[in-house]
Amino acid sequence: MALIAPVIVAGIFTGRIGFLPGESRGSAIAKEPLAGRCIIGGDGIAGDEHADPRVHGGQEKAVHLFPVEHYETLALAFPEARNLTPGGLGENLSTRGITENEAHIADVFALGTVRLQIAEPRTPCWKIDARCGVEGVAAHVAEHGIAGWYFRVLAPGECAAGDALIHLERPPGAVSLAHFHQSQRTQRPDLAVLDRLADAPGLSPDWVRKIRSRIEWLQNNGGAS
Repeated sequence: MALIAPVIVAGIFTGRIGFLPGESRGSAIAKEPLAGRCIIGGDGIAGDEHADPRVHGGQEKAVHLFPVEHYETLALAFPEARNLTPGGLGENLSTRGITENEAHIADVFALGTVRLQIAEPRTPCWKIDARCGVEGVAAHVAEHGIAGWYFRVLAPGECAAGDALIHLERPPGAVSLAHFHQSQRTQRPDLAVLDRLADAPGLSPDWVRKIRSRIEWLQNNGGAS
């Protein structure tokens, strides 16, 4: 039984590597909407590029969803910021009606003939500030846990803007992205809480390693409660 009501994917976006104003480092954060049906494979949407494959793209970060509600939140906090419209901050999918409060790591969705599974939250980077032309946007996104999330692709297929994102399943023990954000950003976390996060079903291996390393550091330095 679906735990999240279907939402419409209002836009699907891809980008080519270019340069942000005043920056010499390449970026594909500027996305353009796709018309018609698109193909999503194991590494993401056909034609979508990533300037730094170490931190973007790949099977655990194949497709990025950013709720349109977050643009409204950011526009209120940073009224002078640019590009606070769908596709503006590098997402591939734009939806309204599902945020980190409802979405859980390991949730499985259908989109057209594609099957997607939430793998991890997005970690905001300096490119967000450069894209918005305002310092502090990325920090605000990180602090409030409103960066959206990444899907892995369980089954490749085709989809288009206007298709419904349909929740199919959630494994027992799944952790909401909001809870994940709050727990892992706590200054003095309970080790048992971190341990449960690391064991959360469906969490990407990279995040499991990060949390396990943090647990080890806290154990060795007496920094946990």
